[in-house]
Formats: sequence, structure tokens, C-alpha cells
Amino acid sequence: MATPPEMASTSGTKNDGLPRAISRKMTRLTTMVETPEDEIALVPPSLSAIVPILRVANEIEAENPRVAYLCRFHAFEKTHKMDSKSTGRGVRQFKTYLLHRLEKEEEETSYLAKNDPKELQRFYQKFYEERVKKDQHKRQPAEMAKIYQIATVLNDVLRTVLPLEKAEDLINRYGKEVEMKKEHYAPYNILPLYAIGTKPAIMEFPEIKAALNALRKVDHLPKPSVQSPSNDAEDRDKSINDLLDWLSLYFGFQKGNVANQREHLILLLANIALRTKAQLDDATVQHLLDKIFKNYRSWCNYVHRESNLKFPKDTGKQQLQLLYIGLYLLIWGEASNIRFMPECICYIFHHMAHELCGVLHSNVHEVSGGTFRSTLQGEEAFLRKVVMPIYQVMRKEARKNKAGSSHSNWRNYDDLNEYFWSDKCFKLGWPMDLKADFFVRSDEPQTRNERPNSFVAEKRKPKTNFVEVRTFWHLFRSFDRMWIFFILAFQAMLIIAWNPSGSLAAFFDEDVFKRVLSIFITSALLNFLQATLDIILNWKAWGSLKFTQIARYLLKFIVAAVWVVVLPIGYSSSVQNPTGLVRFFSDWVGNWQNQSFYNYAIVIYAIPNILAALLFMFPFLRRSMERSSSRIIAFLMWWAQPKLYVGRGMHEDVFSLLRYTLFWILLLISKLAFSYYVEIFPLVEPTKLIMEIGVSSYTWHEFFPNVKHNIGVVISIWAPVVLVYFMDAQIWYAIFSTIFGGIHGAFSHLGEIRTLGMLRSRFESVPIAFTERLVPLPKDEMKSENQGIFSRILECLVPSSKDKMKNENQHDERKNIAKFSQLWNEFINSLRQEDLISNREKSLLLVPYASGFVSVVQWPPFLLASKIPIALNMAKDFKGKDDADLFKKIKNDDYMLSAVIECYETLKDILLGLMNDDAEKKLIRDICEHVDVSIKKKIFLNHFRMSGLPLLNEKLEKLLNLLKEKDIELYRTQIINVLQDIMEIIAEDIMVNGPDITSKYNQHGGDGQDEILEEKSENINLSEKMEQKFEKINLSRMQSRDWMEKVVRLHLLLTVKESAINVPTNLEARRRITFFTNSLFMKMPSAPKVREMLSFSVLTPYFKEDVLYSVEELRKENEDGISTLFYLQKIYPDEWNNFMERIKDPIYAGKEKSELVRLWVSHRGQTLSRTVRGMMYYRQALELQCFLEMAEDEAIFSGYRTIDMNNNHAEAVAARSQAVADMKFTYVVSCQVYGMQKKSGDARDKNSSQNILNLMQQYPSLRVAYIDEGEDTVNGKSEKVYYSVLLKGADEEIYRIKLPGPPTDIGEGKPENQNHAIIFTRGEALQTIDMNQDNYLEEAFKMRNVLQELVKLRRRQRKPTILGLREHIFTGSVSSLAWFMSNQETSFVTIGQRILANPLRVRFHYGHPDIFDRIFHLTRGGISKASKGINLSEDIFSGFNSTLRGGYVTHHEYIQVGKGRDVGMNQISLFEAKVANGNGEQTMSREVYRLGRRFDFYRMLSFYFTTVGFYFSSMVTVLTVYVFLYGRLYMVLSGLEKNILLNPTVQQSKSLEAALATQSVFQLGLLLVLPMVMEIGLERGFRTALGDFIIMQLQLASVFFTFQLGTKAHYYGRTLLHGGSKYRATGRGFVVFHAKFADNYRLYSRSHFVKGLELTILLVVYEVYGKSYRISSQYWFVTYSIWFLVASWLFAPFVFNPSGFEWQKTVDDWTDWKRWMGNRGGIGIPQDRSWESWWDGEQDHLKHTDIRGRVLEILLACRFLIYQYGIVYHLNISHRSQSLLVYGLSWLVMVTVLVVLKMVSMGRRRFGTDFQLMFRILKLLLFLGFVSVMTVLFVVCSLTISDVFAGILGFMPTGWSLLLIGQACRPCMKGVGFWDSIKELARAYEYVMGIIVFMPIVVLSWFPFVSEFQTRLLFNQAFSRGLQISMILAGRKDEASTELSDINAEINDSLSKAVAHKETSK
Repeated sequence: MATPPEMASTSGTKNDGLPRAISRKMTRLTTMVETPEDEIALVPPSLSAIVPILRVANEIEAENPRVAYLCRFHAFEKTHKMDSKSTGRGVRQFKTYLLHRLEKEEEETSYLAKNDPKELQRFYQKFYEERVKKDQHKRQPAEMAKIYQIATVLNDVLRTVLPLEKAEDLINRYGKEVEMKKEHYAPYNILPLYAIGTKPAIMEFPEIKAALNALRKVDHLPKPSVQSPSNDAEDRDKSINDLLDWLSLYFGFQKGNVANQREHLILLLANIALRTKAQLDDATVQHLLDKIFKNYRSWCNYVHRESNLKFPKDTGKQQLQLLYIGLYLLIWGEASNIRFMPECICYIFHHMAHELCGVLHSNVHEVSGGTFRSTLQGEEAFLRKVVMPIYQVMRKEARKNKAGSSHSNWRNYDDLNEYFWSDKCFKLGWPMDLKADFFVRSDEPQTRNERPNSFVAEKRKPKTNFVEVRTFWHLFRSFDRMWIFFILAFQAMLIIAWNPSGSLAAFFDEDVFKRVLSIFITSALLNFLQATLDIILNWKAWGSLKFTQIARYLLKFIVAAVWVVVLPIGYSSSVQNPTGLVRFFSDWVGNWQNQSFYNYAIVIYAIPNILAALLFMFPFLRRSMERSSSRIIAFLMWWAQPKLYVGRGMHEDVFSLLRYTLFWILLLISKLAFSYYVEIFPLVEPTKLIMEIGVSSYTWHEFFPNVKHNIGVVISIWAPVVLVYFMDAQIWYAIFSTIFGGIHGAFSHLGEIRTLGMLRSRFESVPIAFTERLVPLPKDEMKSENQGIFSRILECLVPSSKDKMKNENQHDERKNIAKFSQLWNEFINSLRQEDLISNREKSLLLVPYASGFVSVVQWPPFLLASKIPIALNMAKDFKGKDDADLFKKIKNDDYMLSAVIECYETLKDILLGLMNDDAEKKLIRDICEHVDVSIKKKIFLNHFRMSGLPLLNEKLEKLLNLLKEKDIELYRTQIINVLQDIMEIIAEDIMVNGPDITSKYNQHGGDGQDEILEEKSENINLSEKMEQKFEKINLSRMQSRDWMEKVVRLHLLLTVKESAINVPTNLEARRRITFFTNSLFMKMPSAPKVREMLSFSVLTPYFKEDVLYSVEELRKENEDGISTLFYLQKIYPDEWNNFMERIKDPIYAGKEKSELVRLWVSHRGQTLSRTVRGMMYYRQALELQCFLEMAEDEAIFSGYRTIDMNNNHAEAVAARSQAVADMKFTYVVSCQVYGMQKKSGDARDKNSSQNILNLMQQYPSLRVAYIDEGEDTVNGKSEKVYYSVLLKGADEEIYRIKLPGPPTDIGEGKPENQNHAIIFTRGEALQTIDMNQDNYLEEAFKMRNVLQELVKLRRRQRKPTILGLREHIFTGSVSSLAWFMSNQETSFVTIGQRILANPLRVRFHYGHPDIFDRIFHLTRGGISKASKGINLSEDIFSGFNSTLRGGYVTHHEYIQVGKGRDVGMNQISLFEAKVANGNGEQTMSREVYRLGRRFDFYRMLSFYFTTVGFYFSSMVTVLTVYVFLYGRLYMVLSGLEKNILLNPTVQQSKSLEAALATQSVFQLGLLLVLPMVMEIGLERGFRTALGDFIIMQLQLASVFFTFQLGTKAHYYGRTLLHGGSKYRATGRGFVVFHAKFADNYRLYSRSHFVKGLELTILLVVYEVYGKSYRISSQYWFVTYSIWFLVASWLFAPFVFNPSGFEWQKTVDDWTDWKRWMGNRGGIGIPQDRSWESWWDGEQDHLKHTDIRGRVLEILLACRFLIYQYGIVYHLNISHRSQSLLVYGLSWLVMVTVLVVLKMVSMGRRRFGTDFQLMFRILKLLLFLGFVSVMTVLFVVCSLTISDVFAGILGFMPTGWSLLLIGQACRPCMKGVGFWDSIKELARAYEYVMGIIVFMPIVVLSWFPFVSEFQTRLLFNQAFSRGLQISMILAGRKDEASTELSDINAEINDSLSKAVAHKETSK
């Protein structure tokens, strides 16, 4: 081979050729490379620079293999230069592979190797002349970019093979031209800024040109003094093209960042100019500058620094404005994780803007005295010197987070950002002093044994302003006003109820009123508690607080302490006034000097609250004071609240305040009245009785026998009531929100069109509403149009008004109808493409584009169903001769009249069009004229016989069927015959004087041939004459699409029967049609023109979820033998049939059937492909709407889909529409690990990356962002580097921006994924979409309207910052559980959020698909928060942040987005656990604290009960049950209950029954489903709502929601106690599967089963030991609801588990569970394989908890000791002794049992294997000892069988208590060697619990009908739609149902071939 010497030498190979020793390993490696992408995937991250070379080699290989070989050789050379020692990861393997391939290709192309330089020059010259030079001005920029990429690589290869001086002059000239122009054809995102040649339409917009020209004005800027290398190419790289290039050279920004922000800024400026209809003037730039720097200016005012946005008079203001904006965007674009710290960015910008001012105006530096120069010059200087140090601080702090257990020991994003809220931040200086206290210093080297991710212990930096401590006290601290109000109200009501009269009127009694005044003492105590908590909980932040803040905390504590002393003293010394309440108040005025000290103290104490109440009535005053930066105002406000940058001036306007105040006043009145009359007052009398009873004897040893008034009993009775009192406000909120939300929804016109019948009745008004809502109107016409739009459009639409359509507006109205037809038909076509409707249904739903030939509106055929057949029957059967009677019947139905007129006129048009002969046309016109005249003169029935109409209809149907045939010429003769028959019927059978007209026609019409025939046979009758006519017909018209539509429509009108009234039959299609039409009648902003709408982006974060289901996944069968494809065919049978019909269309002839099936299945799952398809509807809608605005009338009337692209104007309109869509819409999917998936060897990852690539190719405007991991060699060492990369099309890289490190190492995964990609979004709005969402074309039409909400002014000139949108849950049809969740979620996203937004004003961001004001949020921390753990529910924190920073959140229900939810029991539980964890973290967050403290009282109530309060109330509900039962346990075991109930006084009182049943009040929680019922009733009718509610109860919805109550309570409480919250992947599959018992046990053991068994024991003990003196009905009355809760917690997972009661699966589950229990754990053994691994993992929360958490865990565990203490005194063996010795002996028994178990355990380990006989002897001795002891106890000590069972009830909880205490003290247990014993004890308990839970399942599995009942219970919704889920789950496929049609068989064959191909390729 002829190897170039230069190449051979540099590669280290010999000159005689390549090395041939290739290892077998690499030989095997090459077989894996089947495609070019596989080869590129082998490239290590550190060698990414050679990827373009390999791509070019693959591209040209077919054309010239030798040149491709040389390209690969060049790649190898470059690889060797980049890493000569092969130290990088994977470099050596790649080199070996490349050498092996080069050797192979050298052998194959050796015959071409005679002269490589000459061959390369020849190919390069040919390529340049044919591809580069030729037609370059006609090619699109994307095509030229690819060509120039190839030319650049070829040029580099040529320079390597042939030195410059040896190459031909022509080749050198070509090479220079390529180097000069390649930048112009670099890959671009939206704007090809440097493209040469054919300018894309988007670059022709004057606004784009103006923005570009403004940025390129750099002439008067000082030239940067940057040291440039001598290399010419690099000099060109650093040329200054615009302002951003200039900024980049001065401040060291990356090229990728500059290119990204350049396009970003140009699009922002151009869109604002488009929207304001102004060129790029100063106002446009000023508008953008004000919006971007609003937060910066606010920050400068807050820290009392002068803004560095300076505009000297003698400078160009616009240029300076653009420089400032560009600088901020460049900082933001490269800030990486710092984007979550907006004030940190303000600090950076502040100093860089100061440097910018100095550079621009040649200022002298304040310190050095020299000329200003940037401190950040150099490549990537900004990243290295600014971003990297701050990032390292964040990374080191994040490493201190121990599994999210304690947030108080590390500084999160908020702490680091709030450092910049103080002027202390300026101590950092500029450049930042890395020795400052802000930066974490870690100078000690890592030890050898230290883990890489660990951090060196150092002095802890203080938290900033707030400390997230794990404690429930946060609830009181954040919402202290609410708790104080409820506590004081409870105290006051109790005092009044305790009064002998018990009437509320007693409040006005002086003595009662005096006692009520004691609430101020309680208030003082609670305020003291609040002040104490402020100090204790914020202690770790004191190091960062200012002196004034510390002084405020201390002073508040001192004042609170003083009041705690003063008020009680004053109250005790107050003198009562005996003259009544009126005199009491009059004394205040007339005799105030003699008032008691306590009264004065109360007045002084209440002054702050009085002032707060006054300010509450004037919110504008409070708002102004809080937002003021005046130091005087700050001093006055100092006591009221601490000064903070956020949370200032959040008060609403007076009108909004009055509305939510009224809401809460009504609610509180109802709640307090209910509490008084139902909860408090009924308990007072029995409480007094109990307190008067003297109890002298106890059943157990009483430690406090002398306590008076039976205080223990009183506490036991009142404790549940108190808990219910604090909880039931949540229930009242559910009731009131339902009422107010329903009223609000009704006034919003929700549900006015909810059925097809309603749609048909109001369809006449739909085009009117469409025109008003979705057709943009010129601003000068808006007023007149709004005034007269209904009346004028009505003239066009109502058939009876057709005579009025001849006015000047007829054309405009027709045009509007045509526009409606365009959008409606595209909507219907989208339903067809999604297979929701069939072809027939599509035809029935379409509206003709234009109806110029018809005088009436052409309604969709489904509205005219059966109208013509009915009209025919009416006419045929009509016996009278008066036209008015017949026409009256027809005119009674407007649709029938329209159908009759349309059919008549269409038939006339078709017949005239078919005729070629003028005489025949004249005959038809004469007949029609005769008809018209007869109708006009009202003599129609006299001149026409109606009896002939059925025969005419029959012939017409036959004619139309023939005209619809494809090869119509084959049917010419039949068509002529039918035409002749039709004319004969008309002339002879229908027309009375038909022969006269035809004879007239025969005399005066026809051609010469007719006259000859007439002469030859004068006696030919009329019918014979007709047969000779109508033979000359024009069938070519049928090739026209318009004519064919007429024929098809007329055929439909004639043939459609009654069944079409139910079109469409698909429920989802019905829902979408009715919602869309109903939404047109709802209040929404008018649509602007597409050019003038707000630009927006959609951002979707993606990790590793399904993109598109693979063929294997479709065919893979579950344990029951059911494949995914088969399952979906049964779930969606109608959609599958529609799909089968669709793919028969010829357009799918060349497409692989397996790919179509994959798409069909994936679009019914929760996949990325479904989400992308839905979001791309936005672009489709914008292109259509833009077309309708710019196209000519002819194009609009002919239809969007019929546009002729060969027409120059049409092509220009289409290109311009696409350009406008590009400007207005961007879709970015943040595929975080896409780079890793491409390089992964895992088949699933490879499939995902390929599917993502396919999506980019399918949707050219789709953009994919990902985090790329590479390697750089620094100082001879390889280091990982990370980049944010943006891709488009065929994996074409657009931008690459280097990151300071892995961004996901610091925060939560999803927000970090969003944050890295947000820099690639565009526009003024940003919609966040999850990966499990969908969108609809008809909803995309309304996007212009909803975006107008962002610029629509509200009261106080406010504009929303977040627009909330409603969601439709599309997963509700799979099972009953999915239906429950769908209804629950739907009620929250509709009625729930409706009431939150208005009137309560506390709606936040609860997840996607909300729309953000993008610029507002990118300057204030982004669209989510990302601190590890605390921001687990990242979405809602963006709403908190927006509200705290002065934002405004609204909710809009006229537009919806689809969303999927979890459908299985375990999936739902994991989701609920995640949300409960997130709410636990929210409870201790600074945002909740600040909102709770800074909202006014009533808005604070709204905030509490709609966020963390809901979860706390859920926990209190569960806690109420525990408190109630443990109180009863105390009473029954101590004997107090028996003594009280048997007391004669109590037996005469019935009121105690109410006292014992107080816990049942908590069952009012059932009312929490009211919002669900209200929303269903509102949107689907209340009869439907009632039916759904009943069905839900029959399907055990109450069991499900009760079970989820336990999930919420468990995970919320555990998070607040110990932490351990984490993201829980739930999975999004739709195939319902059977969960094994072991899986359910692992998931629910601690959250439900343990608690359920504990409650069971409580109930059993309460029943057994109180049975002797209590009637049975009373017990069940008291405990029925708790038994229901127990049953739900223990068995709901199995009731809702498919096939949960099938015997074989039960057996398999038992075997699997035993195996799991017996397996040993260890490192690396997953939890689903071993009980030990799972048990160890269940204690993770205890491993990282603090000492407080461990103490609380121990105290809670001690509750189990009460069982043993109480029960042992009830044993017969105790002989009723109450001595403490009895309890001591019981512990002796407990210890003995534990010792015996320990001996058995040790014996098994030590002797079980080698000394089997000894172990058996040991067990025998233990058994004999046990028998002996039991015998003695039975015989001597009177032990009974009941004692044995009672002992089990008593001792089992004690053992569990010891186990819990041992787990909490794990380090100690391990230290003393007891840990193994704890583990074995735990295993024994797990066995017992598992058997108890499993036994009922075994029993029920014996009965086959149980399984069938369960299946019907789970899938009743599916059964109602004709599904056979029972057969699916049983795996019994019905032969008839699985017989596939031919095409279905073809699909299965295609799937098999696809699988086979993959297997062979492997």
C-alpha cells in the first residue's frame, strides 16, 4: 500500500504499512459494528473531535472507498496526536479497532492506492465544483451546511496527505474559499444567520433584519486588547461580527454560548417588534431591558447600591441597552447551576456591567489608576474564574447531605443565593476573593481510605436566614395565627359550654365574659412559644443574620416572656363588675380610671393586632410600605416582620381580598358552630358526671390513685375530640370549595355542551363562537365587530335569513365560515389519524370548505342524519294539496330545511356538470326553474307528484355510487342508463306536466341527429326518446377533488340513517369534540394574528422512560400469556379496527407494518413519542392559522390540504407560514442521558437513542438537549468534562456549552435536567410538559388565546406570571383504580385549582402543563427549584417562588392538555408516597414559612388547607383513631370504664354514648369526595355524577381512598421525623399484572400492615376486656368505622390486585414469599431477593436521623408496653392481685422466652451442621422444660387456656416494642453484640405478620367465584365497553377473538420478521 510518509510517521507505524497483528478480541468487536452509527458510538468521549471525520468517511464511502479510507486514516492520526499514550478511557480499544478496519480497507482498495494525493485532489475538485460551487445560491442552508462540513474534512485530509506547496493552485484556492465560507454554513438552530445563497423566509422578516443590524453595530466600540495567537484561523474565529462577539472577547464567554444567546436575543427583539407592530425602535429594546432587569434593579434598591445600568447622554442608548441585555443573557446562558441563584447572577452582572461601563467610556480604575480592562479575558475565562468556584461551593455543600436526613448541616441553593441578599456579599469583591467566607475551603488532602465523593470535615458555614429542621413545630411556627385562632376559639367555646345554661347567649353574662377574657393569657403563652421557636429553630442561621435581626428575635422573646408573666398576674387580681356586660363596657368610657390592671393590659397587648387589622383593610398601604426601600419605613416595619428580599407586598387588591375573606368568614362560622353544637357541647355534661364520680378501685396497679376528677378518663374522651376539632376545618374546606367551585364553573359556561345532543342543538352557534374567539380581527374593527358580530353572522348562518346575505359583508362572513371549516376539518382529520374515528365517521363530521354553489350553510352530515329520508317519507305520505302545510313541517327543523335545499341544489349542480350537450343542460334548467316557480307561487304540490320521490331517491343513490368508483370510465354505460332513468322518472312519474316540457325540449332543442330520429319515427313514445338522450356526459369532472366531495356528501345526505346521530361512537372522540365546542363559548381573550402572538417554547424533561415500544415489548407475554398488543386490542377494540382500516390507505403501502403498529401502541401508552406528537400539534396549528391569515381567498375556499405548492404564491405563503411558526414556537426535549444511551451497550438504551433520533428526523423542528460527558487531558491527566449540547435532525450538533461539572450531582434530577436545557428555549412564554402528557390539535388552536392572558392587564395593572391549565387524565379507562385516580386528579386540576386561583388567590404550580412568563422566571431562579431533598416536589416551589417575588398565578379551563397517571395499586401508592414525602419536605421549607407568615390571615388559611395542611389533616385523622383506641385501652384495662359505666348516675344519662362515639366524627372525611362529584355533575350532568358515585362505592372506592389515607399519613409523618424522602419511580406501563404477595408485603408492611395489626389488637383487647359490662351493639357502634379502616389497610392491596384470589397464584405467591424470607442478605443483594436486605433498607431513615429522631422513635415504641402492663393484671393466674410484683414477674417470663429463643438461634448456628445430635438434644431439653413449666403453671398456679391467649396478646406487642427500640439504637446493639438477635427476632415477627395477612387470602382463594367477582370489581368500566378482561387475566384467549384478519396476520408476520432481523443482527 502507498502510505503517505507523514501519516505513517506520526502514527507510530512502520513505513512499510500498518501492523497486522490484530487480537481476536478486536476481531470480535468489529462484528458488532453493523451500521455507521455503531462505529461512531465506539468513539471515546475524549476523542469526540474525530466524529465529523468518521461521518464524512461513511458519507462518501459508496462514491470513493479510497478517499473514505484516507479520511479514516486521518482520523487515526488525529486520535494518536490527541492521546499518544492511549491513557484515556476506551482510547486503546478504539485505536485497535480503527487499525483493524484500516487494514481491511487497505486490502480492499489497494488497487486504487497508486497515487493517493492525485486521487484525493481529483475527488476534492470534483466535489467542490459539483456540490459546493454549483447551484449553491439555490440550495437551502441546511443542505449547504452538510456539504461544507464534508468539504472542510476533505480539505483537512488533503492538507495532511499533501503539503500546501505541493498542491495544485486551483485546489489551494478551493480550500481557502471553503475555509472562508464554512462559518456561513455552520449548523444553525432556527436562524441561519450567516447563510449565503437562497435566503430562508425567516431571514426576510424586516424585524429579524433590524435586530441583526442592531447587533452588528460595533463600529464605535473600543477594540478589545486581547492577545491573539499568530494562527490566522484563530484570528478569524475571534473576529468581531456583533455586540455579543465583542462581549465574548472582553469577558471570556464560550463560542457556543455566544451563538446560542445571539439567536435568543434576535428572536426576542424580533418577536416583540412583531407584536407591537413597530420596527426595532428604542421602545422595543427598552421594553425588553425593563423586563430583564426588573429583578436586578429591585436587588440594587434592596442592598442600597446604585444600578450599573448607566446611559450617558453622549452615547448611543440602543447600543448600550443591547450590550447590557447581551451581557446578562451571556452570563445566564453559561451560569449552569448558578441559574437557580438569581441574586448571585445579579451580583455577577453588577460587577461585569461596571467593568463594561469602564471599558466603554475609558474610565480610570478606582484602585490601580489604570485604564479599565476586563478581569476575565481568555478562552472560557468566565467559566473558570466565575462559574467554577461557585459551582465547587455548591458541590461540596451538596456532598454534606446525608440521604436528605438533615438539611440544617449544609447550605442549599437558597442559602447560597440568600447570601447575596445582604450587602455583606460585596465583601467578595471582584474578581471574587476565593478566600472569602462564602467559599468552602478544604485544604486537607484526602486519605487513602476516604471515598472519592466524601468531603473533609471543616468548620460549618452558617445557614442563611432560615434553617430546615425536622420537626412538626414548623407547622405551628409557619401558621401560628391559625393555630392561635383555633386554640383561643376552642377555649372560648369550652368556657361558654361549661356554663350551666350552655347557651351561646351566656357569652354576654359578665362572669362568663370575664372567664372568656382568659384567652389572652393563652394567646400570650402561644406567642411566647412562637418567639421561642424562632430562636431555637433558626439557631444555626444566626451566624449569617444581621444584628438588627438578632435583636428583633431577642426582643420579641423578651416581650413575649413579659406578657406571659404580666397577663396571668393581672387576671388573677382583676375585680369583677356585678352590674352586667353593658355597664362593664360603659365603665370603660366613663370610669376608665378605675378599671382593673388586666383590662389595661389587654388593650395594650391587642394594639399590634388592632393595627394589623386596620392595615388589612387597606392592602395597598401595607403593600407600599413593604416594598419601600426607605430606611425609615424599614425601621417602622422592623417589628412586624423581618426584612427580606422576597415576600414583600404580596397583598391582593381590595376586591379580591373581600371575596376570599367572605369565603373564609362563612366557612369559619359553619365550622365553629358545628364544633360547638356537635363536638364540644354534647361532651360537657358527661364530662361533669365523670369528674364527679369517685373511683377507688382499679384493675391494675395504679401509680396515681389519688388523682381527682378522673382526669385520665377525661383526657381519653376529650383527646380525640380536640384532634377532630383541629382537623375538621379541612372537611369544611372541601364542602365550601365544592359549592363555590361549582358556582364559579357554572358561570364560566363549563359543561353547557356535554353530549352529542347538546352539540347538535347548538352547532349553529359554533361558527359564530369560533369567529369571535379564534379569528383575529383588525384593531380598528374590534369595537364594531364585537357589537354586531352575532347579528351579522347569524344572517349568514341561519337558513331562514338567506335573503339577507346579499349585503356588503357576505364575502367576509363566507370567508370566516371557510376558516371555521379549515380548522374543524383539520381537527376531524387529527381524530382520524389518531384512530379515534373511522373513515365513515370522518366523512360524516367534515364540513365543506366552501359552499358558493349552495345558498344554505352546509352543515356536517352527522347533523343532517336521516333528514332527507324523513323528508321523503313526509312528502310521500302527505295527502293535502296545500304547500304551506308540507313546507311548515319541513321548516320546523332548520337542519331538515338545509338538507333539502342543499340536496336539491347539489343535484342540480352535479347534473349540469355531467351534461355536455347545451340542450340537455337547458332541459335541466327548465325543470329546476319550474320547481322554483312552483314553490314561489305555492303550487308545488299541484305540479309535482310526491309518490315518485322514493323511486327517484333509489336511482340517485345508484348514480352516486357509480360516480364514486375509481375507474369511472368503465361504468360510463351504466351511468348513462341511470341518468336516463332519472330523467324519465322526473318527467313521467313526478312532474304533472313533464311531457309538455320534454316535448318542448324535443321541438326546440337537440342537435340534427335528434331531428332525423324524430322524422323517422314520429310514434316513438316519451320514454324511448329519453333513452336516446343524455348519452354525451363529461366524466372527467369526477377527477376533481371538489366534485368528488360533492358526490360523496350528496350520497351521505341521501343514505345516512338514524344511527349517524351517535357519531362518533368513540367516547374519547366525543369528549374532545364536546369540550372543544363548549370551550368556544367560554370567556377567553380574542386571538391575535399569529405574527402578533407571544412567542413560546415547550420544554419536556426526559430520563430513561419509554420512547417507543419495541417489537419485543409488543410481543412479550406476561405471566398469563397476554402480550401488550393483544391487551390493547381488547382495551381499544374500536380504535384497533379504525387503525386496520387506516393502514389500508395507499399512502401506507410502502411503510413497514410493524413500525405502524409500534406507533399505534406507543400512542396509547405514556411514551415520549406520544408527548412529542402532541406537542408538535402546536406547530401544525400555527402553520394552519398563519396560512388562513396570509393566503388568498381562493386558497382559503379550496382548502388547506389542497394547496398547490407549484403555485409561486402558495409556495411563498407556505414558506412564510413555516417561518412564522419557527419564530413563535420551539420545542426542546431535555434527554439528559441521551449521550450515554448512544454509547451504551444495553439494548434498551440503544433503542431509546435510536427512537429519539427518529423523532428528530420525523419532526425537523424538534430539538433535543442532553448532557454530554467527555474527557480532556490536563497536565497529562485525563479529566471528565461535561457539556450541554443541542441537537436537531440527523443528530446534527448545533450548540455545545461546557459546564463546570456534572449538574445533577448537586440538585434533584428533574429540575437540573430542565435547567441545563432551558438556555436552548426561546420566546416570551414557556410551557412545561411532563413526559407522560399529550396534546390535541384542537386545543393547540387556542394557544394564541391563552398566551394573551400573559399580556392582559388585571387589577392593579398586574400581569400573570404563571398560567394554569386544566388536564385531562387519559388513563382512566384501564381499571377501576385508574378510574378512581382519574376522577380524583380531574377534580383537583379543575374544581380544585379553579377555587385556588379565584377567589382564594393561592394557586401555585402543581406540575405541568402550566405556562410561565419565561423572562420573569429566567431572571428569578427558573421554572423549578432543585435543592436536594427539600425540593423533592420541585414544581410547587416554582409557584411559591413566583408568588414570593410578586408573581401572579391564574387558572384557565378553556384549554386542556392530556396527562397520564399511574393505573396499578402499587404504582399509585408509590406516587402517593412521593407526594407525601414532598409535602413533608415542604412543611419545613423556608417558602412555606414565609408565605404562611406574610400572607394575610384568610389567605394564609387558604394556603395551609390546600398544601401541607391537607397532609397534616390526613395524619391527624389517623392519629385520632390511635388516640381514641389507646384512650379506650387505658380505660378498659385500668377498670375505669367499667366503674363509670356501671355507676347508677351514668346509667341514667344517655349523653355518655355520644362521648364514647366521638371518634366517628372523623368519618366525615367521606365528604372529601364532594369536589369530585360536583365536577362530574358540572361537566357531565348530575345524574351521571350520582351514578358514578354509586358505582365507585360498589367498586370499593372507599376502601381504596381509606388505604391511600394511610399512605399519606405514614410517609408524611416519617419524612418530618426522620427524612429519607426520595424520588420514587412508579413506572408507566398500562398492562395490568398480578403483583406477588412478597412485593405487596415489602411495599406496605410498615405503612399499613403493622399499623393495621396494631389496631386489630387494640380493637380485640377493647372488646374482650369490656364485653362483660358493655352491650355488643354499643361496641360496634363505636368501632365499626375503625374495623373498616383496619380491613382496608390489611387487604386493599390484595382486593385490588389482579388475580389476587386465584388458587394457583396464591400457591406461587406463598412459595415465593417463603423463599424471600429465608434468603440471606449481603452487599449487592437487592431487596426483592432477600428479606434481610429489605429489612436493612427499611431502616435507612434511622441510619441518618439525629438524636431527636431516635428519642422520638423510642418514645413512640413504648406505647406497646401498655398491653403487657394492663393484660397481666387480668390473667387468672394473677388472682386479681394489683401488686407491682405481678408486672415484674411478667418481665421475667418475657426475658425467659427471649433467652430460650436466643439459645435455639445460637444452637442452630453452632451445632446445626456439625453437631446435629447435640442440637436435637438441646431442643428436646428445651421442649421438656417448656412442658414441665406449663404443667406446673396449669396445675399449681391456676393458669388457664384463656390466659395463654391473653399472654400472647400482651407479650407480642412488648417484643415488637423491644425490636423497635433495638432498631433505633442500632449502633449500641451492634456494639454489645445483640444486633443478630434483633434481626432474628424481627424475622420471627415478619413470619407471624405475613401468615396473619396471608391466611384470609388463602381461604378466599378456595372459592372460584371470589376471583371472578374480584375481576368484575376491578374492571367493571372495561366490561361496560365490551371488554373481556377476565379472559385476558386468566390467559384463556378465545379462539374467535384471536382469529386475525388478513391484514392483522400480515402485521404479526411483520413483527416476527422484525424480531428475527434483530436477532440475526446481534
